[in-house]
Amino acid sequence: MFSFSGKNKRKKISKVVIETSPVRIQGVTLSWRDLSVYAMNRNSSICKQLINNVRGIVKPGDLTAILGGSGAGKSSLMTALAFRTGPGVVVHGEIRVNGQPVDPTYMKHCTGFMHQEDIFIGTMTVLEHLWFMARMKLDRRIPNWEIEERIDILLREVNLYNRKNVMIGTGGDDKVLSGGEKKRLAFATELLTDPKILFLDEPTTGQDSTSATALISQLTSFASRGRTVLCTIHQPSSAIFKEFHKIILVADGRIAFAGTQEAAQRFFAKQGFECPENYNPADFLVATLAITPRNEENSRRTAQSICDAFLTSEACKEIDIALQHEIHISKSYDWRLDICNDFQEPRWWSRLFWLTHRGFLQVLRDPSVQMFRILQKLCVAMMAGLCFIGAINLDQLGIQAVQGVLFILVAENTFFPMYATLSLFPQELALFTREHRAAMYPTHIYYLSRMISLVPGLILEPVLFTMVIYWLTGLRSTIEAFGLTLLVTIFTMNVSTACGCFFSAAFESISLGMAYLVPFDYILMISMGPFAKLSSLPIYVKWVRYISWLLHSTEALTIVQWQGVHNISCELERIELPCIRDGSEVMELYDFHEDNFWIDILAMAIMFICFHLLGYFCLWRRCRTK
Repeated sequence: MFSFSGKNKRKKISKVVIETSPVRIQGVTLSWRDLSVYAMNRNSSICKQLINNVRGIVKPGDLTAILGGSGAGKSSLMTALAFRTGPGVVVHGEIRVNGQPVDPTYMKHCTGFMHQEDIFIGTMTVLEHLWFMARMKLDRRIPNWEIEERIDILLREVNLYNRKNVMIGTGGDDKVLSGGEKKRLAFATELLTDPKILFLDEPTTGQDSTSATALISQLTSFASRGRTVLCTIHQPSSAIFKEFHKIILVADGRIAFAGTQEAAQRFFAKQGFECPENYNPADFLVATLAITPRNEENSRRTAQSICDAFLTSEACKEIDIALQHEIHISKSYDWRLDICNDFQEPRWWSRLFWLTHRGFLQVLRDPSVQMFRILQKLCVAMMAGLCFIGAINLDQLGIQAVQGVLFILVAENTFFPMYATLSLFPQELALFTREHRAAMYPTHIYYLSRMISLVPGLILEPVLFTMVIYWLTGLRSTIEAFGLTLLVTIFTMNVSTACGCFFSAAFESISLGMAYLVPFDYILMISMGPFAKLSSLPIYVKWVRYISWLLHSTEALTIVQWQGVHNISCELERIELPCIRDGSEVMELYDFHEDNFWIDILAMAIMFICFHLLGYFCLWRRCRTK
């Protein structure tokens, strides 16, 4: 599926992701001035300043690292520059590319951002993942043969070509790719679009020294081709530290130094902090600026004095001159930022197709998603059917047996799929939030694709379950009755899944969703008919019947089995017990009406739509606040 050929394949590719020639490509310069970042408190108007009025510049061809202790503001600075801050974060100041102001659309489409944590769909192979990302992120006019060439070059560059058909894995016992290989895959994913600027958040975290050194070497090679590379790093080794062309030291939200490593050591030495010989300079610089426990005041005072000294240093003056130069150059001619101005996004139906394709792969390859559910359905149907063999007769005892089978049909197609769906969105929320924030697709396309990928199972499961239990128990043996029973059970399962999707999207965890769903289910079950006569329900509970698809499903199935039945025997008739002689009396017993079949189907269809609309709204709202 992922191999394409054509007469244009032999043509020279216009935009190669990683070039093999040493020719330098025209790059872009990222600069910022008077930049401040604030985190707003959701429950009050109080805000915390994360970045305090900083300035800086990163030029093409340089591998620049942002260093600092935990909580210094490294990630806050980089995410602000990449326009990838989350809700509740306010950014003030100027961010420019080649001296011209930029907007979030440019930065999301024309830059790459490699996150610290690698999140993948574990059931996809390396090649399938890259094809998915290519189709979601690249210009829609790029032909398949060129995408194939890009992926091939990338896989060879990051040393994953021999692993392209290997499943990624999810990080547990079924892990297939190692941690280092996943990092390289994440790196290759960001290089698919050949970004002019590449941001990386802690790229060496969780890797051994060999893998980390190899990744930094690849970053250096990528930067040497005219690209602007900016990364955060917490505690680099001395070998990795030497690979950085420029460093930016951050302390308590301020810039302590920006420039070369040698200049940083000279600057710190002038402030009375000289790095000892045979000591890792990175560790020394970060430790000097770190806020140490039990000595917070002195540590913060030291860091602030270094930051103040930097504002009057030659290195800071050089940055100011470079910033003015960029602005002056940008005004001297009509300069287009780059080809991203002509970027054409993939069409909505293409995104829907690839998201649905990924969803199908999850369902087909994860046995816990589909195969286990089908086996469970068949086992329950066999056991229930064997229990009712010979019990379905047109007599007084047979009435109870028929209603018991109908209850199993409704319950099994309601509760298990509903609770199984609770994990749908919490498990994928991190990946969805990341991809949505990167402008890969809108919320409604994602929600629709996930629902479409579930459709085959939502039809196959109730059909198999109904077929087995229907013929084992010997329910009404007409094609019409069997077909209508299938229709009702399919509707039942789909409405139950829609309800599960709503609770899954409304609550952040499975346990919290279940805490609210269980009492809701009890109310629905009590009002479904067999447990309490509907006319006897208290007035403050009667309204539940209108939102209980269990009631509508039970009523519809009862109508199918008993409508037109007039020959129920009373061989065990006793004077003290009533005798039910036809199907209309059975339906009257439960306050069901034989004219309500299609009304019940319509009611379930409306509830199906309403639950999905509520689920989509909750997911959209969570995406805005996450």
